[in-house]
Amino acid sequence: MKETLAEKKKRLRVIFLRLRKAYPDIRCALHFRTPWELLVATVLSAQCTDKLVNRVTPALLKKYPNMSAFAAAAPEAVEKAVRSTGFYRNKTRNILGAAKAILERFGGKVPARMEDLITIPGVGRKTANVILGNAFGIPGISVDTHMIRINRLLKVTRHTDPVKIEFDLMRLVSEKDWTLYSHLIIHHGRVRCFARRPDCWHCEVQDLCPSAYKAALP
Repeated sequence: MKETLAEKKKRLRVIFLRLRKAYPDIRCALHFRTPWELLVATVLSAQCTDKLVNRVTPALLKKYPNMSAFAAAAPEAVEKAVRSTGFYRNKTRNILGAAKAILERFGGKVPARMEDLITIPGVGRKTANVILGNAFGIPGISVDTHMIRINRLLKVTRHTDPVKIEFDLMRLVSEKDWTLYSHLIIHHGRVRCFARRPDCWHCEVQDLCPSAYKAALP
């Protein structure tokens, strides 16, 4: 029998509450002090672990302490500093482009609106939602590979496109919980619902997951 929208909302609410109890201190894993630092860290985190990004950013931000310093930086020097995060040329181009764009168009302040953020080099909806939710306290659903995989396993979306998944979840999760829901699911993917072999036997929500004990999606 097909699950109704109301039933999905109810099931996902229980999942949210259980994961919040399981991971009570969860928050953004990237270290930052300002919206700009979070933007830089989030760009660097693409195809890279947050732990590695957190090891790279202190020295990077010491060498380039503000947006103006990045805007004036030599690309080759920044590439060298972020090389270990992978895709370093693209990441450097995006960070330097973002610095220049924000200085020129937003007075040197990272904007707090989705429609503005996504006009900045290197900033798509995922990065914008990370910034909005964690730097400005504006709820946002950040869809990464964990979010794609786990929400499909939970059968709350059938999509693989991050934007479509984001909009599916916006209908199912209370707006005030969007940011925390993203953190909980991402963390769950890192410590329990592994991509290659999910630990369904110890999973806090296995009785609410239609894919429990199944090695892969059908």
